[in-house]
Amino acid sequence: MRFRLRCAAALSAALLVFGSVPSAYAQEVVVFAAASLTNALDDAAKLFQKQGGGYPKISYAASSTLAKQIESGAPVDIFISADLDWMNYLEQRQLIQPATRRNLLGNRLVLIAPADSDAKVEIKPGFDLAPLLKGGRLAMADTDSIPAGKYGKAALESLGVWNSVRGAVAPAESVRAALLFVSRREAPLGIVYATDAAADPRVKIVGVFSEKTHPPIVYPAALTASSKNPAATRFLEFLGSPAAKPSFEKQGFTVLATAGGALAGSLAHLQQRTAPACVMERDEKDGGAQPHIDGVKHQSGKKIVAPENPGEEHRSHAFGDIGRGQRPGGMLQPARQCRDRIIDAADRG
Repeated sequence: MRFRLRCAAALSAALLVFGSVPSAYAQEVVVFAAASLTNALDDAAKLFQKQGGGYPKISYAASSTLAKQIESGAPVDIFISADLDWMNYLEQRQLIQPATRRNLLGNRLVLIAPADSDAKVEIKPGFDLAPLLKGGRLAMADTDSIPAGKYGKAALESLGVWNSVRGAVAPAESVRAALLFVSRREAPLGIVYATDAAADPRVKIVGVFSEKTHPPIVYPAALTASSKNPAATRFLEFLGSPAAKPSFEKQGFTVLATAGGALAGSLAHLQQRTAPACVMERDEKDGGAQPHIDGVKHQSGKKIVAPENPGEEHRSHAFGDIGRGQRPGGMLQPARQCRDRIIDAADRG
């Protein structure tokens, strides 16, 4: 009798040990996320895991680097980019599931200096940035491919300052790397996201760029085309839920998606199919009932949609062309015509 009891106990222990392994692996969620999300997404992932939703395994890097790795076949469940361009890049190559795409977060662009710096900056058109460097470098993420660098370059160009500092730029492999340049006093100034600055007490914000000077900073998320993981679907939904909202807001992000994020994702997908370079106008008189595609509202009250391809720049909002959308090298499309095309596409399913 004792022998049988010991055997039963041993069998139960074996099942607990070996039987739990496949289940744990089945619930792992592999996530590729923009470097600027590090603190906030780690916090949200811990909460998701604590609630028994799964086990997110997150890799952080520049959005461009991560997108290229996915294109090369990296086994990933969820991609979260720091801009629309690199998500569009993967969607055009059928490497994400478009119906799952949604815009999660927004951010702000800031100028930073070491915490004990006496730099005083008023960011305005033509402001004298070069002398503030005092012969040092301006830390920025790579301005050709990395979202934070592209936003920063666009802002400096719209302010008429880029040409005076382009030779002094210290390009970094990610926005967090640019942050470290300043944090370690290797550069007197840097351009990063507000959330990055808040994450490092060794730097301080000395200026905030107007949202009118650069394309909207949007973080889209989607399941990859290869993912069949139910836990990944749960985690993506969780990130757009009220439960995850405090994790992002605590770090300074603007939360764009809520439980209705799937609808926003579907509208974004329709936008890609119909008029990818349109600018949507919000008619305040009718309560803003017109389609909201990208979850971003410009300070002027207009809704803006970013360009279709990485490397293309969409500056109509910075040059007073709000209300009309321009595909680089293409024709202007009135916003109302763009809106009607999207509604027609929705009706066709």
